[in-house]
Amino acid sequence: MSHQSDLIATDIEAYLNQHENKDMLRFLTCGNVDDGKSTLIGRLLFDTNLIYEDTLAAIHKDNERVGNAGEALDLALLVDGLQSEREQGITIDVAYRYFSTEKRKFIIADCPGHEQYTRNMATGASTCDLAIILIDARRGVQTQTRRHSFIASLLGIKHIVVAINKMDLKEYSRDVFDNIRFEYQQLADKLDLHNVHFAPVSALNGDNVVNRSEHMPWYEGPTLMEILESVELVENENLTDLRFPVQYVNRPNLDFRGFCGTLASGVLRQGDTVMTLPSGKTSKVKSIITYEGELQEAFPGEAITVTLEDEIDVSRGDTLVNPATPAVVGKAFSAHVVWMSEKPLITGKEYGFKLGTKATTGYFTNIGHEIDVNTLDTMPGKTTLNLNSIGQVEVELTENAIFDNYNELPHTGAFAVIDRLSNVTVGAGMVKAQSKKKTGNFTQKEYTQIEIELNAFITKNYPEWECIKI
Repeated sequence: MSHQSDLIATDIEAYLNQHENKDMLRFLTCGNVDDGKSTLIGRLLFDTNLIYEDTLAAIHKDNERVGNAGEALDLALLVDGLQSEREQGITIDVAYRYFSTEKRKFIIADCPGHEQYTRNMATGASTCDLAIILIDARRGVQTQTRRHSFIASLLGIKHIVVAINKMDLKEYSRDVFDNIRFEYQQLADKLDLHNVHFAPVSALNGDNVVNRSEHMPWYEGPTLMEILESVELVENENLTDLRFPVQYVNRPNLDFRGFCGTLASGVLRQGDTVMTLPSGKTSKVKSIITYEGELQEAFPGEAITVTLEDEIDVSRGDTLVNPATPAVVGKAFSAHVVWMSEKPLITGKEYGFKLGTKATTGYFTNIGHEIDVNTLDTMPGKTTLNLNSIGQVEVELTENAIFDNYNELPHTGAFAVIDRLSNVTVGAGMVKAQSKKKTGNFTQKEYTQIEIELNAFITKNYPEWECIKI
């Protein structure tokens, strides 16, 4: 199952080209404490023959000192690298690992299970296409199982794999597997999770991880590796709604002015008409430049430099879009937020907000409700949110920004909340919709437009009144 190929010995150029063109699956492992997440990743690497000899020798040496698998090799040591993780036998920080098979390349994020590290799980999940949620066959669905499943659904992860682990400790019982699958399916239905796969595994012994288990002949489904290699990823790409957040304006000389960034969604072609937001000015794409040369078209995920036919004002934080499918431009929106700081969220306090490449400031004006991850019920909103809490909030920015609904366009629908004193990220948010609140007899969108027009009128006709601009 490993990425080793006969081409390595016969045609290295063909092998490298084949390897470069494989698609990439980013996934995370999560679940309750001591459900076997790190051991599962270690088993994936071990059974696909992707551990270097010197690394394996070091693991054998560490296993004698801090191993937690008895006489067997503790494969969790491949992932848990911090000394405190090895001493306690738990995962504390997100650990990333890379491996490859003949069919696909993978990046794994191993997330901690402790409640106090839920913020780490949200961070690891933010770039993933799939989540493996481990459940200890002895314990069934736990609080952290619900919490991590809810965050996965909130972040829009399309594929969920429920790995019911430690089946060897329940004598590989089919009834145990069926009961846990039924219990989790009820949770999945409540969270509106559709692409859910179930697999009974033993990460310690390798049952149904890479190789099919002889102890569970009643299970006829795919192994965990077969699921990872076959899950469809094309549907996750949005090729319709063009979003190109400008990260840097490249001006090496008087004859060149290019806009650098990573294409978030849509397809960009030479000659396309684009609109820059928030100004609303339009132009046509003159060229698309990369390190390797010019492109006729660019696709999501590609780092490019775009030049335009007209000299319009485009700066860092602006976004190029298709005029037919523009993003929302505004100051107010409703969102879900995962709070990551021990200092609580306080409504009315000024925070830094980063939406794509746009950095600005703003406030939480209201907490509509807080979500109880144990029951998935909503609780009345207060004026604060504590560490690891999830709530629906209203946000008011101090200047216009570009955003989309997170479920439709995650790259331009996500934002980070930053403490202005410490410059530490304290929250992660997902935009739901533009705020519909009324300001007098106007909606927020109408009020924002009136504000822009009034400020322009003052600047043009009464420059001495600049101090009264809104």
